[in-house]
Formats: sequence, C-alpha cells, structure tokens
Amino acid sequence: MSVVHRLTLGDVLGEHRRGRPLGTAVVDGDVRLTWPELDARVNRAAGALAADGVAAGGRVLWLGRNSFRVLELLLACSRLGAIFCPANWRQSADELAHVLADLAPAVVVWEESEAVEKARGQVALDARWVRSGGQDGPGGEDEYEAWAAAGAPIDPDAEASADSPVLALYTAAFDGRPSAALLSDAALIAHSMSLLHVRQMEDGFTYLACGPLFHVGTMMFTLAAFQLGGTVVFTPAYEPTEVCRLIERERVTQAFLFGPMIDGLVEANKDRRFDLSSLRFVSHSPEWDDMITVDDSPWCASKMGGYGQTEVGGMLTFLGLGMGGQGPAGRPSPLTQVRILDASGAEVPPGEVGEICARGHSVFSGYWNRPELNAAKTAGGWHHTGDLGRREPDGTITFIGPKLRMIKSGNENIYPAEVERALKTHPAVADAAVIGVPDDRFGQSPKAVVVLRDGAAATPEELIEHVRGQIASYKKPRHVEFADEIPKRGFTPDYDLLDGRYGGGGYPGA
Repeated sequence: MSVVHRLTLGDVLGEHRRGRPLGTAVVDGDVRLTWPELDARVNRAAGALAADGVAAGGRVLWLGRNSFRVLELLLACSRLGAIFCPANWRQSADELAHVLADLAPAVVVWEESEAVEKARGQVALDARWVRSGGQDGPGGEDEYEAWAAAGAPIDPDAEASADSPVLALYTAAFDGRPSAALLSDAALIAHSMSLLHVRQMEDGFTYLACGPLFHVGTMMFTLAAFQLGGTVVFTPAYEPTEVCRLIERERVTQAFLFGPMIDGLVEANKDRRFDLSSLRFVSHSPEWDDMITVDDSPWCASKMGGYGQTEVGGMLTFLGLGMGGQGPAGRPSPLTQVRILDASGAEVPPGEVGEICARGHSVFSGYWNRPELNAAKTAGGWHHTGDLGRREPDGTITFIGPKLRMIKSGNENIYPAEVERALKTHPAVADAAVIGVPDDRFGQSPKAVVVLRDGAAATPEELIEHVRGQIASYKKPRHVEFADEIPKRGFTPDYDLLDGRYGGGGYPGA
C-alpha cells in the first residue's frame, strides 16, 4: 500500500490530535484525556513496548478488566505494527495458560488474579509482565504508569502497514480450544465506517464500554466512536447502578447492553434518581422506553443488529440496510460482499440454504498460528463463516444457524466440544455430550448428558463445579443428566437425537 493511501488506527489518532485538540477522547474513573493527551500517552506506551522487544508482528497481551489502557495499548501497537490481544479475563487458569502458550506475547499487562497467577506458573514464557490496576502495598503496586512513562516517545508518523494484523480476539473453539482471529487496521477502520453510518453517529457521540472489551460487540462500538472522534467512557465491568450514574454524568449516547443488562438498569433506576434520557437505544419495555430516548436510526429502528462474527470485525450484514425485507439479517455492509455457497464452492440460487461466505475490507486476516484452519476457511478466495444462511428473493439475508453446534447463552458463544472436553477430564466420566436448552433469561443454557464409568459415582453439582474449575464459569453446564450411552453419528454425538430426548432447543437462528 502506498504511503499516501495508508490509514492506520494510529493515523486516525494523530488526526484527532490535530483536529480535536480540546475534545475529550476517553474517560475512566478519575482519568479524563483530551486527544493530544491520549496521543502523547500512546507514543510513550509504544516506546515502552519497543524497549521490551515489541516490534512489527510482535504480540502484546492484556489480562484484565475494561480500562482506557486497552485502547491505549491497541493504538500503541498500531504505531509499531504489532498485535494487541485483550483476552477473556474470566477464563480458568488452564484456558489462560493456553492463550499464553499459543500467542507467546513479548509483553503481558495483567491485573492480579488467582487464575492469572496459576497460568503464569504453567507456561515457560520469556515476557515482560507489567501489573495494571494493583492495590497499594508490597507486591500490589500499579506498575503500568511508571513503565509507560519511562518509554521514549516514538515517532507517531513512522511507517506501519494498515494491512497487517493489529488486534487479536480469541474465538472459534472448533476443536475445544479457541483460536485468535486477527484483524488489521484497515479492516477495523472499514468496519467502523460501516457501523457509524448505519448507527448514524454524529459529532458528540459518547459510548459507554460496559461490556467486555475482549468481545467484538463492545470493541466494535469502541472503535467506531474512536473513528468518529467521539468520547469513550470505560468502566471495569457491568454494574447497574454505576452504569446508570455514568450515563447521567457523561451524557452517554450508546452502551453495550442486551436484555438482562437492560432489566438490571431498569431495576437500579426504578426510583428515577438517574437521568438516562441522553441514551439513544432500542425499545425494550415500557419502563425502559420511558427512561431513555428510543432511537430511530437504522441500527435500532425495530431491533438491533443483523448477522456477524468476530472474524468480520463484528457485523457482516445489517438489519438496518434491509428494513421490511424478507431476510431478518438484512443486507451486507457496503464494504463487503456476501455469497451463499454449497459444499463445492458454487453459489446457490435465492431461496436455497448454503454457507454464508464473505470477502471485503472488514474481513479478518486469518487465525493466529492456524495454517491448516486458515487454508480451509479461505478456500476459493472467500471467508467461510461456518454458518448456514439463505439469500431471499429480495436480496436480503436469513441466518439459519451454525454448521457446527454452538450454544448462545446471553451474548456469549459456548462450543459444546470445549465443555465436553472439560467434562471428560473428570475421573468418573466415560463420555459426555453438551446441548443447549431454552432459558427464559439467557436464551439458552448448557445441559450436559453424562455417561459414568463402571462403578464410578458423581453428582451433578460435582461435575458442574469440576467444569467451572477447567474453563470460564459461564460455560459450565447448568443442568446435568445421566445416561447409559451417548448416541453417535459416526464418532460424534447425535445432537439432534439428544435434543429430542433431553429438551434441547433455542439455538442461534432457530
């Protein structure tokens, strides 16, 4: 790419420093930074990373809750041509150890937790560890500020490629272990431009990052607000009263929220002590609608969304581009192409089901360190999403469901293979299969069907607790049923039969 055509996230920051010198870039607790102040911090953080051996293609790992430092480090990596990964801090020690070994970062910025401490001891890793957010006292200091301040500021206009990966998000646990999807500066900027168009973001847009930043749903709006030159407000994690307070204080325009989170805000504000009228959001309930301003942009006009995944930067299709259409996923982003392909790679006619495949400016660069998977996923020059869909006669898209079994609980993807692997490490378990059952609150919840070894005994509670110790708590089964055998199709569980026997249902797209 010619230098005159280059645009990285770091370049966007530099333009905001010049064009919005008085504007507020980020808010995080007592921290309020203008664009010039954020730019200066990013240059020093990049210098600190470089001093610790991070160069083009190097990896930086964040193990902690939400913080403005996540954006700061992402932008620093953009200026170095490096890769930044905010990992799921709720994972177990074994899961975090997999991330450490797989990504092999040169620098790890971490918040103190038992899981991180255990994971650190499980992996031989030559990395600089920088503690963030620690408490005062021996061994608990916040090292980040001194570490970053010691960095020699880099040249913000140094050449960096907009096409090389800059953000890694772990997803796609097809084989029981997640893979890191790599997104370039150019892909993230393209996605942001599509999102801010459909959401009709305007000058003064303020986004509250109250969902996890390791999730593309939070990250995509954070970056769209950044791209526009709006303000991003960070809070460590979702807490209803604090979210209400921040919406009122910062006059927040949008936040990462879905059904149960909205219900929590309605309950926290039932006495109407907080003014939430600045929030422009989708209609949810009479109580909620009366507290906020119901948004009429294409993003929120009937219900939010469309179809997406981490590998396309967030959204591939937008419901707001297909209002009134036959397909409930809407139409593709203006910067992508979508084809519905059969197993041979040929496009199927409208009305027939095939795999949703895509290419375009916001599509990812592949998975970190997964050459065979990458080759399969890009067969024929298209990204194969692994999801089934249909193009309707009016051109809109219908999402049918994953080709591989996936459970959607709240806003989290849970892959049965991952939970099954954890269950089978219990000494009493001979075999196991995991299905999704309908859940009034979260849409679905995982149910385990377990075969015990001859002469062995285990209670449901014991197995649930065992899984909770192996993988992130939200992935654990909420129900366990015992069986004499797991019905199979070849070598894999017959999930359709299991659904019928044990009440499975509510899968994505159903």
